[in-house]
Amino acid sequence: MTITNLTPRQQLSSGRVPLRLTNLFIGLTLYALAMALIIRAQLGVDPWDVFHLGLANYLPLSLGVIVILTGVLILLAWIPLKQWPGIGTIANALYIGVALDFFLWVLPGVHSLGWQIAVFAVAIIINGLGGAMYIGSHFGAGPRDGLMTGLHLRTGLSIRLVRTALELTVLGIGWLMGGPVGIGTVAYALLIGPATQFFFRWTIIRLP
Repeated sequence: MTITNLTPRQQLSSGRVPLRLTNLFIGLTLYALAMALIIRAQLGVDPWDVFHLGLANYLPLSLGVIVILTGVLILLAWIPLKQWPGIGTIANALYIGVALDFFLWVLPGVHSLGWQIAVFAVAIIINGLGGAMYIGSHFGAGPRDGLMTGLHLRTGLSIRLVRTALELTVLGIGWLMGGPVGIGTVAYALLIGPATQFFFRWTIIRLP
């Protein structure tokens, strides 16, 4: 089974739409839950959330709203890159922020180091599963991943270089604004790829 790169029209005409939509929204929900757990673990967050939390120090908005607004602004950057958003792209930009605010509302803070490490580890597993389900639904890249691929196509630079440059940029800006950088930031960078890859074997939906 492989990951596809479909146009919005192909996404709706490729079959198994109800199952794929279910996978999409379960995946996005799990992704938001993992984001909230990582924040509550207080060991450091991924580079984009360092940026989001840094902005939250200056904007009188909930973190979820900041995530949504950032996603929308990134989608506007797709226009000169000639990238087309998919159904999953729009859902990612709008839904994750709403779900994140809900989970941050219901989840308490974690203060014991042992529990912090345990919660962070569980969050990585949930994040990997959610990301694999979202990608495996064949509804398009998220705003941030689409920005990465768009820059890759327009500049000819490698995906690895573009992704590294983007994440270091948002990490640096977020850190300067007071976003939380810690051992969890490094752990996330090292573990999220293998965690997502592990779940692909069960979550990529076979298209007719």
